[in-house]
Amino acid sequence: MKDFPDFAEEKDLLILILPSDIAENADLPTTVGVGIGLLPLETYKGKTDYLLVYENQEQIESIKPDFGKLAEAEARGIIVTAPGKDCDFVSRFFAPAAGVDEDPVTGSAHTLLIPYWSKKLNKIEMTARQLSRRKGFLKCKFLNDRVDIGGKAVLFLKGEIVI
Repeated sequence: MKDFPDFAEEKDLLILILPSDIAENADLPTTVGVGIGLLPLETYKGKTDYLLVYENQEQIESIKPDFGKLAEAEARGIIVTAPGKDCDFVSRFFAPAAGVDEDPVTGSAHTLLIPYWSKKLNKIEMTARQLSRRKGFLKCKFLNDRVDIGGKAVLFLKGEIVI
């Protein structure tokens, strides 16, 4: 696995273990195509999100979404992805219909991204960057029915839930 300078050791990562979401071929909805403004190479649909695959990282960085159009899509969110320059894959996640124009680092989007890229790259362990303004660096693992997503996190709230 390629290493990021941000990750000193595995023990420094917060690992999320989530169920996998498998991408199915889909037609590109007009609202999504217009909202993204760049035709993808491939279009897929998971349980709740569209996955649009592009040729390179520069395309992902250049996308200037029309959030009003994307909010009309019949999906929770839109994921755009491509091979990365210094990692296995990059992505961005837009969910204006859910009240989030662009999420900085999206664990749930990676439940679809990790199985897709694992199959495409023939790898179980991968590295990823989410290219939002804040950016996120992730170590990913595909384990068939689940994915492990590891990254740095900052504790901002601590509490107890009493039932």
